[in-house]
Amino acid sequence: MGYIVAFLLGIVNAMLINNVTLSRFYGICPFLGVSKKSSSALGMGVAVTFVIIIAAVICWPIYLLLQKAGIAFMDTITFILVIASIVQLIEMIIKKYSPSLYKSLGVYLPLITTNCAVLGVAQGNTGSSFADSMANAIGTGVGFALVIFVFSTIRYRLDSSNSPKAFKGIPLALITAALMAMAFLGLSGLI
Repeated sequence: MGYIVAFLLGIVNAMLINNVTLSRFYGICPFLGVSKKSSSALGMGVAVTFVIIIAAVICWPIYLLLQKAGIAFMDTITFILVIASIVQLIEMIIKKYSPSLYKSLGVYLPLITTNCAVLGVAQGNTGSSFADSMANAIGTGVGFALVIFVFSTIRYRLDSSNSPKAFKGIPLALITAALMAMAFLGLSGLI
């Protein structure tokens, strides 16, 4: 199998088959918190995708340096510092160029720093090749953006529907997320 095919299959695997948001519920806080409006969900998805890809590009060689220095146990704290720096940069850019998006993302934008999906990709790619690391990062980021956007469109329809009062809001959102997870589970074994 060629390198390009393996790279593309790695992206599809991380994006659809092993989507971290639906299979491991990484990043569930912004997934539930920002998904009320499609524009906010798309903005958060793009921001998380960008942070995941940049973090993977930076953290992969850093891990090699930590390993050579014999201090690979410092990877988590190092990755958190790298991710926090990237998120701070993204926050400043969004605040300058799209104040409305910055306002709609609110507290969830700085929370990308502690998003398990970002840290999980950075740490999960340490033992793989750079190409596999990039395929996983791109697939995870695009998969998160896809799932949060689809979830926001479903949630918009559910909020305007006539559902029992006990299920309004987060309970119905969690049921919907579970149904989405089961639907994506149907893709397992595809690759």
